[in-house]
Amino acid sequence: MQITPGNIMLILAVLLFLSVWIGKAGSRYGVPALLVFLGVGMLAGVDGFGIHFDNAPTAEFIGMISLSIILFSGGLDTDFKQIRPVLAPGIALATMGVLLTTAITGAFIHLLMAWLVPEYAFGWTESLLLAAIMSSTDSASVFSILNSSGTHLRERLKPTLELESGSNDPMAYLLVILLISIIETGAELSLSMIWTSLGTLAVQLAVGCALGVVIGYLSVKVVNAIRSDNEFLYPVMVIACCFFVFTITNLAGGNSYLAVYISGLVVGNSRLALRHTITTFLGGFTWLVQIVMFLTLGLLVNPSELLHIIVPGMLLGLFMIVIARPVAVFASLAPFRRFSLRARAYISWVGLRGAVPIIFATYALMSPQVTHARFMFNLVFFITLLSLLIQGTSVNTMARWLHLTEAPRPAKFNITLPDEISASLEELPVTAELLSEGNSMSDVKLPPDTLAILLRRDDRYIAPRGHTRLRPGDTLLLMTTTTDCKEMT
Repeated sequence: MQITPGNIMLILAVLLFLSVWIGKAGSRYGVPALLVFLGVGMLAGVDGFGIHFDNAPTAEFIGMISLSIILFSGGLDTDFKQIRPVLAPGIALATMGVLLTTAITGAFIHLLMAWLVPEYAFGWTESLLLAAIMSSTDSASVFSILNSSGTHLRERLKPTLELESGSNDPMAYLLVILLISIIETGAELSLSMIWTSLGTLAVQLAVGCALGVVIGYLSVKVVNAIRSDNEFLYPVMVIACCFFVFTITNLAGGNSYLAVYISGLVVGNSRLALRHTITTFLGGFTWLVQIVMFLTLGLLVNPSELLHIIVPGMLLGLFMIVIARPVAVFASLAPFRRFSLRARAYISWVGLRGAVPIIFATYALMSPQVTHARFMFNLVFFITLLSLLIQGTSVNTMARWLHLTEAPRPAKFNITLPDEISASLEELPVTAELLSEGNSMSDVKLPPDTLAILLRRDDRYIAPRGHTRLRPGDTLLLMTTTTDCKEMT
């Protein structure tokens, strides 16, 4: 069949359709959608439908764009008030956790390969490189699974895990680039080189944080100043700002992924015009780039090549899940008493691997000096599948086993106000105490500048008036410009 733009569009349409359809069916059985997307990509590849794709630079480019969107969107949807109390433990996990995971896993790889697969026996540098590639948790996997699971976690676990996964890529990225450069130059890993690398990391983190904050605030100013009648221009501008953050930070020598996540936090926690339109558009767009990214990475691997790495892959994957990750988490969180033993065990379990390790593995594929780079890539891909299959499918189950779930307060209304309206909506449950002076709407004493705009009774919605009779169990939706209303709710 001759390859034409029409054929490419047809293939893309079929792959997207299969991904969504199979993903929806898989979600009924607790299968992570991202695992399904990888599987569809593998099915469409050389060993399946016959689509040949082995362009690592293209896959890395698609991954870079996708991750920038995913991280920005993740920051945009994160309430800074939720992550502020867990900043210190989250940063500890994102830095010390990555270093410890790399060191522990690297030592195991060095011993395992020499014993089990002598033809792929790695030196210390190669072993640490493979460990560094797999050292960070994947933001796309964590954001997707936690946000779609519907499970409400105790002890601020959700913001902790999201903060870790959104900010631990810089440390892993630096380690990967450092170790690849050592292999390419033939230099020896020394103490002075380690200190130099730590200085480079500090600079990258500082520049990334600073530019993420500055450009994030500038993005808010720009978006709010559009003043366009076309509401769909606003999310386009937000995406443009996301790409500006990434490229400018990269040119300035900072870590672009960290800057993108922080800028998303700044934008998401600022007063933003047409927020609902922007978040709705980015929500769908984020799922699209996730599907495309995982399909591309699935196409890049040949399933037949995974057969001879099943044994080392299983041993290494289980070692990371059962030993390396828990040791790194417990050591990193040792100074913080806020987390219970069960919470630390849960954080250890949700060390999901995903797109980021596979993208980092493409860096090794693009370096001719890295021996057995294809074996490394296949091993990383297999461990990612194993992580999503074992850990990704048991996120909710493990939370229930450890008694870390809580029942959310059900929302009676699903209504939001635009940021440009300087008022807030509050839900007021109607109780017997509230009706102590009478059961009419006019008998309820509301704070100044507060208006009852809607009443929910069972599954009915009523526009309340002064003579409306209230009953215990009803819920009022109040619009207010004062903080006194929060005391009532």
